[in-house]
Amino acid sequence: MPIKRLPQWLKKDIINTEKTGHVRKILKKNRLNTVCDCASCPNKGECYAKNTATFMILGNTCTRNCGFCGINSSTPEHINPDEPFLVAKAVKELNLKYAVITSVTRDDLPDGGAGHFAQTITEIKKSDPKIRVEVLTPDFRGDLKAIDKVLEAGPDVFNHNIETVKRLYPVARPQADYRRSLEFLEYIDITAKSGFMTGLGETYEEIIELLYDLKVAGCDIVTIGQYIRPTKASLEVEKYYTPGEFERLRTEALKIGIKHALAAPLVRSSYRAGDF
Repeated sequence: MPIKRLPQWLKKDIINTEKTGHVRKILKKNRLNTVCDCASCPNKGECYAKNTATFMILGNTCTRNCGFCGINSSTPEHINPDEPFLVAKAVKELNLKYAVITSVTRDDLPDGGAGHFAQTITEIKKSDPKIRVEVLTPDFRGDLKAIDKVLEAGPDVFNHNIETVKRLYPVARPQADYRRSLEFLEYIDITAKSGFMTGLGETYEEIIELLYDLKVAGCDIVTIGQYIRPTKASLEVEKYYTPGEFERLRTEALKIGIKHALAAPLVRSSYRAGDF
């Protein structure tokens, strides 16, 4: 039976400081979206207080409708051609040494938005070649040319989230494909990263199988966090994992051969990304 009550270890205080206000001001001035806001990330206050954010390009409306996601799904808006420059400008204004760029899925675009990712990376590197860039992209429907387009721009880390175990894809990610995401990660020839959620009804054995699959695909970094229901229309939470259970999963990931693993209830894909 789905569990309703949020456990204490998932509750976070609201952080509202001069620094969080500074980040919001820069984002608003440059007309930029963040996954922190659009996906109601529980770590938003902590990250903003540290003068950082995860930029979300290509608009704030997704062409897919995943059962776990709180981002709006509808007809997407037109792309702002100035966005790559504005992201690079905001990165400089925030004095970031490590920038994370993600996006909504844009299946309506011929390249899935890969060119826009590439332009954003290029603009950031042009403003300061020392800034490291991590991209978290959709699957581009398995289009290797789109992946190449992003790789050629020179990101330092390439992230693509597997999100959940294979059995739950028809429910959680009906427009995605488990094997396609693994092949995506296997194709990447730089530091590869992926992440997934717990609490959607997966078994422990399925998680271990997923970790093995990520290892075989050449994934270097894995993030594991608790699924928290973003809207009443989203999938129910089937289980809240304890901090101890997350530590066990982190240990298992390292045993399997994943180089770096971060697992905790509030861990998200880009949480403390620069630390790795």
